[in-house]
Amino acid sequence: FRRYVAGGQCKSTAKLEGKVVIITGANTGIGKETARDLARRGKVIVACRDIAKAEAAASEIRAETGNQQVIVKKLDLADTKSIREFAEKFLAEEKELHILINNAGVMLCPYSKTADGFEMHLGVNHLGHFLLTFLLLERLKQSAPARIVNVSSLAHHGGRIRFHDLHGEKSYNRGLAYCHSKLANVLFTRELARRLQGNCPELLSFAIGTKVTANALHPGSVHSELVRHSFVMTWLWKIFSFFLKTPWEGAQTSIYCAVAEELDSVTGQYFSDCQPAYVSPRGRDDETAKKLWNVSCELLRIQWD
Repeated sequence: FRRYVAGGQCKSTAKLEGKVVIITGANTGIGKETARDLARRGKVIVACRDIAKAEAAASEIRAETGNQQVIVKKLDLADTKSIREFAEKFLAEEKELHILINNAGVMLCPYSKTADGFEMHLGVNHLGHFLLTFLLLERLKQSAPARIVNVSSLAHHGGRIRFHDLHGEKSYNRGLAYCHSKLANVLFTRELARRLQGNCPELLSFAIGTKVTANALHPGSVHSELVRHSFVMTWLWKIFSFFLKTPWEGAQTSIYCAVAEELDSVTGQYFSDCQPAYVSPRGRDDETAKKLWNVSCELLRIQWD
């Protein structure tokens, strides 16, 4: 039963020598386990809001892997100023970027807003990573072949993009807010992949254009700190931990999407347990994906053509 719960495992032994990886939210949970694995393969930049926790995680990973190229950088996805500062410093210090893993996220937050006035789930899980990807995309293109990996969730099936109330000011349910943001991850991935392939829908599955791929994934139900904002969920996670993936097990699909050789030319897809997975009809709505892209650009005051 535990083997069934654990799900798929990344079998790739691909090395990342001379390559650079950024992982957001890599100080705990599946992000930390993803960083631990990739640190055995190449250089990893741990991008986190809490520097103290990130340094502790990085120190542990360095000691275990023997790789001193595990570097901590400050990144607060709830503040566009922090995102821009992170990108500016990274671009000044690093000449290449081969893998960007948009892993950080919040879940079940009481109603709150980011520094820029965005509803917290939408702001951190979607808009923060949208802006980060925008700022780093040229470096990814210059370093191609490169990959963008967006950690979404099965919860996207329960999501809707409520353009009339994106920030939950008219009505708010923190469970649904999380679902909406995870759907946004799937739609962002789909539209990004389409644009990277020269706006050709027929090329969506194969990276023929820029040789930068973008894929999304569901890590599974993982025993991690993600549910910390809900007292009930925290206790349920403890009680039913036997039925949940460990962070290491939950990280396997992120690692798979980052390094698996068979995904070299695959883009615009959604994975779970290291294999393609079903996407909800709302997650396949190209018109909604395009509209969300345009609205996101307006909210972030950027031009991304």
